Amino acid sequence: MDQTDIKILRILQKNATCSVAEIAEQVNLSVTPCWRRIQKLKDDGVIAREAILLDPKALGLNLTVFVFIKTSQHNATWTQSLISAVSALPNVVEFYRMAGDVDYLLKVVVEDMAAYDRFYRRLIGAVDLLDVSASFSMEVIKSTTELPLDCV
Repeated sequence: MDQTDIKILRILQKNATCSVAEIAEQVNLSVTPCWRRIQKLKDDGVIAREAILLDPKALGLNLTVFVFIKTSQHNATWTQSLISAVSALPNVVEFYRMAGDVDYLLKVVVEDMAAYDRFYRRLIGAVDLLDVSASFSMEVIKSTTELPLDCV
């Protein structure tokens, strides 16, 4: 990847709906070479996918919850059952296996506390967990999907 590729990625991270012609103009390329670079970034897996970002509040998803899971089981069968159970819960927008005191972290978006309670009951009913705790977001200060490209 060179600096032109980095410029293309910066543009696409901000607005994936930019036309190839608009991107080409901004990076001083003609359309065909710009399109080829974008295709190569896709083929190489640098561009994993394109998506539209929705505003959770506009959809009535007013509560963001960070759910911390601890387990006493670390075998493949249990792990797969957790992955299957959590993957089936549409309110989970991010799911991580962690190092440290917490084994798994979920980012969950729901309408309100009652909706979180319903989510919680489904989660604990789906798989055996040692401990589940949660922190509730009061304010979003920074939220971005843009990766830092200065260090690439």
